[in-house]
Amino acid sequence: MGLRFVNRRAATLLMSMPLMVMVSACSTSVEPPSAGTVDSVEFLNGAKLEGTVKALRESRKELDFETTVGERTFTRTYQFNKVHALTKNGRRRELTAKNGDVIVESGSSATTNNLTPNKVRDIIAEAGGTPPEWFDSTPIEYPDTLDLSWPLKPPTKGWHSHKNMGQYIWSVINENPARWHSGIRLVHHCVTLHKDDSTLVERDMRTLGSMYFTLLQDYPRAAFWYQKASLSVSKTNGVRLAECYWRIGNRDMALDMMRGNPLQKGAIKLLGDMGEIDWALRLTRAFRESNSNYQAFILAGDALRQAEMPNKAIDYYQQVIDSDKFRNEDYDQRFKARARESIEAIRLFDKADVTRVADGHYRDSSTGYAGQVNIEVVVDEGQVKSVEVTKHSEKQFYSALTDTTAQLLARQSVQGIDATSGATITSQAIVNATARALAKGAK
Repeated sequence: MGLRFVNRRAATLLMSMPLMVMVSACSTSVEPPSAGTVDSVEFLNGAKLEGTVKALRESRKELDFETTVGERTFTRTYQFNKVHALTKNGRRRELTAKNGDVIVESGSSATTNNLTPNKVRDIIAEAGGTPPEWFDSTPIEYPDTLDLSWPLKPPTKGWHSHKNMGQYIWSVINENPARWHSGIRLVHHCVTLHKDDSTLVERDMRTLGSMYFTLLQDYPRAAFWYQKASLSVSKTNGVRLAECYWRIGNRDMALDMMRGNPLQKGAIKLLGDMGEIDWALRLTRAFRESNSNYQAFILAGDALRQAEMPNKAIDYYQQVIDSDKFRNEDYDQRFKARARESIEAIRLFDKADVTRVADGHYRDSSTGYAGQVNIEVVVDEGQVKSVEVTKHSEKQFYSALTDTTAQLLARQSVQGIDATSGATITSQAIVNATARALAKGAK
């Protein structure tokens, strides 16, 4: 299937409890570059994208960047603290030093790699009080049969996505990027409908936080709704609020939220992403005897792999293969296959080095959540020209199909890829399949 790239800045708000005043976003439009010039962003992890800077928002320390992969064009919002340098209209500007310190313009107030807690709170509040660009033009669409009263528990057994709101979000909205905007507007509508029921409204706000986080990667608005829902780190998906603080720009806020609290398995990935490998592995050991230890082991393997510690990653993937705690036979087969393929991909790193791969079209697949994820890689003149997911049966893939392929193209490598939060297995399946495909062309 072709990839449809989605604007990551898009998020929503409006209709909170109480109703908020809507104000215009503080945004500076950027004219298209003059003929012959190409804008670019250089990330701290070494990746680089070329395209067009669409907008800069200095007050939020973020920018919108449009790029084209193959025949597909997408726009994403990037926080300054993830970008090393920005080139616009031929002029290069460093935003964040390699040591993580944010670089400020002359005359600006000094800042460090961590935005102050007050600045982070201001960014979250501003996002929570500002409508996204697409909000007014996006209709609220849903079937007439859908029950907008949305009780906490479905009134009938079975799967009725045309009636049950939670099931509608899971299998209709989440699986269809074209419905993400209208789906978020619908949940905002529910916040208004349920204004007299605090329990339902809290659930609605948690849902909005998760939709902003997983679908649009709009971390300020995700944090806004998670905060309003009083989401703690010990609750399901609570670690996502900590991740929002980190991605917005304050590492200490994220770590402080996690210290001294019981953590879910999902914190293993976040700690790994933040470079807290020892803490991530301590948390993994806490799940060693649990009935879901294989999930902790797979996350630890992924964290070590991203940290470029391949031998230790293989050790944890092997523990997945050795586990006997699987929920059912299907989980047993899928997780063990995923672990084996991750080990194989690590051992193929040298062969998958694009500088050693002959020009050509290469195809392969790897195990995802729901089945095989097929990819095609095009190598030309010693460079990866495109990575495309050609077939898959994933459901809750969120933005993994676009983000992971874009990272592979930008980094020109299968190493150090940041898996999409909430869809790590899909992300790693794409990386594993790409490694296998490139290795076929090793010279």
